[in-house]
Amino acid sequence: MTYDLIVVGSGPGGYVAAIRGAQLGMNVAVVERAELGGICLNWGCIPTKSLLKSAQVYDYMKHSADYGIAVEGEIKPDFEKIVERSRGVANKMSAGIQYLLKKNKVTVINGFGKLTVDKKLEVLAEDGSKTNYEAKHIILATGARSRELPNLPQDGKKIIGYRKALTLDKLPKSMIVVGSGAIGSEFAYFYSSLGTQVTLVEFMPTILPIEDEEVSKQMGRSFKKNKIKVMVKSSVESVEGEEGDLKVNIKNKKGEIEVHECEIVLSAVGISPNTENIGLEEAGVETKNGRVVVDDYFRTNVEGVYAIGDILEGPALAHVASAEGICCVEKIMGMNVEPIDYTTIPGCTYTTPEVASMGLTEKAAKEAGHEIKVGKFPFSASGKASAAGANEGFVKLIFDAKYGELLGAHMVGANVTEMIAELVTARKLETTGHELIKAIHPHPTMSEAVMEAAAAAYDEVIHI
Repeated sequence: MTYDLIVVGSGPGGYVAAIRGAQLGMNVAVVERAELGGICLNWGCIPTKSLLKSAQVYDYMKHSADYGIAVEGEIKPDFEKIVERSRGVANKMSAGIQYLLKKNKVTVINGFGKLTVDKKLEVLAEDGSKTNYEAKHIILATGARSRELPNLPQDGKKIIGYRKALTLDKLPKSMIVVGSGAIGSEFAYFYSSLGTQVTLVEFMPTILPIEDEEVSKQMGRSFKKNKIKVMVKSSVESVEGEEGDLKVNIKNKKGEIEVHECEIVLSAVGISPNTENIGLEEAGVETKNGRVVVDDYFRTNVEGVYAIGDILEGPALAHVASAEGICCVEKIMGMNVEPIDYTTIPGCTYTTPEVASMGLTEKAAKEAGHEIKVGKFPFSASGKASAAGANEGFVKLIFDAKYGELLGAHMVGANVTEMIAELVTARKLETTGHELIKAIHPHPTMSEAVMEAAAAAYDEVIHI
């Protein structure tokens, strides 16, 4: 029952940390109370992308005539089959994690892990039995869950969170989505695409509020074009009713109460870290605002105890948790490791059009005191985008005017989530604006817009 490393949680942070530890020669175990792969693979990142792909295919079929393809008969979504496909994709990915852990000789312990006073790990199995384990190093990677608002308690039937939104029995006729971050926006697009009447309610002045203002405004226009009603500077005050349609009282941007009726309310107002009942108090692990406090290498104040992922302050993203897990384990093994640079973390939203970003927004760059150059290239001027029938959106790049440093990249358009890694790499390698301009991009591609946006910042753009 003794290991070099025990990882609590098998999400994108936990299983990656466990496998990296095994690669470096440690005897590793991972503790998991539910499905391997955590929320991301089973109830988040992966199944939502399956749903969104189905919505995209349906949208293509509805507009097939635009591409010269005639389709006879009624085109309609089979909601049950769409959900079934999504669950199948998630199950396959979870089985893949099981294979990877077995391949790397990582022991899987089923149950709920909790730190003890003497820095051991107590695991509560499903049958109620408890087993104590010891390890030189314990990494907490317990993830997060849907955050609940006091005035919007989730009952799992009429007021739901993202998990239930993945597996509804039938397509609702109407839905109010509360919160327009990535989760809320993706579900708003998905359900609207299939025919649900969707209202998106956001407390902040723009949807996708952490994005660059121009990106947020473009997405607002795109959503309205797709018949999603967008209410910004608004909040859900209360919900009435249990059977039939709900009455939702929404305070609008004028401060007036509007009563909206809908079949389902989806609460997508962020996440809450899973830090309760995992022994933080008993072991003396320091927390702040409900999250674990760590140093640059994810060490807590208790020797031998580490934490990564959504239970920390910072962006709650799968790729961030994975990077933190690798950094943490490599530091444990004495490797020369650089702390993670959180200014290069990409964020993606998989709506149609997609959104991808990295670094400072234009507003944040100015507030930080930078003198900047901004380049913007619209996909309406892209040959590939026009050929694909996807000329909505743009690429926007922000450079430091003095040194040419890439400060931020912001994109909205088709497949931009596949393009953002170029800008992450460019910033990581301290690539300048002129170097981006001189990097020959293939034609015709959507990625040419990166080169063109860089050129626009320096008044060298050719195609606009």
